[in-house]
Amino acid sequence: MIIAALKRDGYTFLEAPNGRDALDLMRSDHPDVVVLDLMMPVLSGWDVLHERSGDEELKRIPIIIVSANRDPEVAQAVSQGICAFLPKPFDIGALSALVRSCMPAPAVPLPPAPQAPQSLPC
Repeated sequence: MIIAALKRDGYTFLEAPNGRDALDLMRSDHPDVVVLDLMMPVLSGWDVLHERSGDEELKRIPIIIVSANRDPEVAQAVSQGICAFLPKPFDIGALSALVRSCMPAPAVPLPPAPQAPQSLPC
C-alpha cells in the first residue's frame, strides 16, 4: 500500500525487509527520507533510531515513523529527531504530504562569480 502510493506520487524508493537492512541501505544509498515502522524483524525501528542517533551521517536523513504503537514511548522517537509520526492506520494522502514536507529542499546552485573585465589587444 505504501509502495504503491509513493510510486504513484513519482518517488523512487528502496525497501528493506528488516531494520538491519534498512540501516545498511541508509548508509549506502543516503535516501532523502526514510519511512520507518517501529515493529520490524532483526532490528526494530527503535534499534534503528538508536543506531542512527550515534551516526552523524544518518542523523541527516529525515525519518517518518509509521506505527500502530501509540504508547507514550513514541514521544521518545520525537525527541530523537524524527521528522514526523504517522499512526496506523493512516491516510495515504497524509503520508504523501509528510514525505513532501520532510524532503530536504533541493540545493540551489550559486550564481557564477562576476568576471573581471578583460583588456583587448590593440
